[in-house]
Amino acid sequence: MYIFIINGGFIISIILVPSDGSKTALKAAAYAVDLARQLKASIIALSVIDKRSFTIQTIPASETARHTIEPIEDYLREAAAGYVGEIKKLCDKSGVASKISTRIGHPVEEIVKEAKRSKANLIVMGSHGSSALSAIVLGSVSYGVIHNNKGIPILIVRS
Repeated sequence: MYIFIINGGFIISIILVPSDGSKTALKAAAYAVDLARQLKASIIALSVIDKRSFTIQTIPASETARHTIEPIEDYLREAAAGYVGEIKKLCDKSGVASKISTRIGHPVEEIVKEAKRSKANLIVMGSHGSSALSAIVLGSVSYGVIHNNKGIPILIVRS
């Protein structure tokens, strides 16, 4: 059993688990669900649809047919629902209370906003273990959350 004491006795009751559906994110989710079960905490599963996904690089937005963008958005919403649905299944199987949330925006910003909005005590997310330099060049979401989040502890689960 793990015992986490943060900031002089601060109890972890709400864990935010962002997911992009990757194996690394699912590994972090499994870790978070096990931790939540042991701590009797709840999970908020979050998937963020990156709004940059709607931008088609070769065609100006003013010339793009609406019917082309809508199927992409629908597909991304379905994928995001699947990602958080997998975490919900893990929670249900382990008897952990959970909520799911899907947002559209920049992943780093939306993860930080959701952590504050939901009053999460801990963020658990996966990382491929890239170096800091690689993270800057590649725009790693976990790296961004670490550096844009103020006051909420983050536990990174490496792949």
